[in-house]
Amino acid sequence: MADPLDAYSQVVSSVAAELLPKVASVRTRQGSGSAVVFTADRFLLTNAHVVGSARSGTVAFADGSSGEFQVIGRDPLSDLAVIRARAATPPPAELGDSDGLVVGQLVVAVGNPLGLTGSVTAGVVSGLGRSLPARSGSSMRLIEDVIQTDAALNPGNSGGALADSRARVVGISTAVAGIGVGLAVPMNGTTRSIIAALIRDGRVRRAFLGLVTSPAPLPEELRRHTGQSGAMRVVEVVPGSPAHRAGLRAGDLVLSAGRNPVADAQSLQRLMFAEAIGRPLPITVHRNGALVDVIAEPVELTGTGV
Repeated sequence: MADPLDAYSQVVSSVAAELLPKVASVRTRQGSGSAVVFTADRFLLTNAHVVGSARSGTVAFADGSSGEFQVIGRDPLSDLAVIRARAATPPPAELGDSDGLVVGQLVVAVGNPLGLTGSVTAGVVSGLGRSLPARSGSSMRLIEDVIQTDAALNPGNSGGALADSRARVVGISTAVAGIGVGLAVPMNGTTRSIIAALIRDGRVRRAFLGLVTSPAPLPEELRRHTGQSGAMRVVEVVPGSPAHRAGLRAGDLVLSAGRNPVADAQSLQRLMFAEAIGRPLPITVHRNGALVDVIAEPVELTGTGV
């Protein structure tokens, strides 16, 4: 007898079978959502907006088990939080790498929307490189390289898994941007640094440079000279910021920072963690046809953003 499931259904059902036991329903006094088990010692990953300011809550799994959890750390500026269950959890999900995603790729969302435990939807990556504003107090940051998908997301999916066809978690569902449009925080090198800081310190210390940038292609001559195809154009320099004091200007094309090529927003953001605070950061820009080197000294990002 022929298999009643076509290839697409087989992929989705296999991802569901792998991840449904590992995605918990999360409840606090402030709301509810989902969380993904990602270590063997009871740590789960969710959204910062799911736990809010709560210090604890309850998790429930597809097998009927449930128990309390403690909030280990939260980072509103990435909309990520780490919680830890007090009782045993299922084996962890495998974390993937969103940097390898392509538009049109199959993805599966697993979560607990509208109070319905263990729901699965499927779709494709409908956009990459999107930005999602995030705020903590008066500090504002763009979560870069957000994954856009047409897999149906509803309230309660937040904090759940967005997985590829091999059940690797490539994103944490975070928002519904409109009909047929869902967004997920990417699972990449920057995200892993944030997760490690939350487990270690309960928070993320960030360096503040004071640049607003956007991607820009390089002229052919500059491509040959640098070996880069793109850089980041300075759109705005925050007055009084380290970038302003270093002499950076709107219109500058940032080629490198910390002697590493700057090809996208992640290239800068992955440098802006605790290690960069108070340390000289060499930056090379292209300005008026010439290469200009400056030294900036990032400060710690505070509630005022400076």
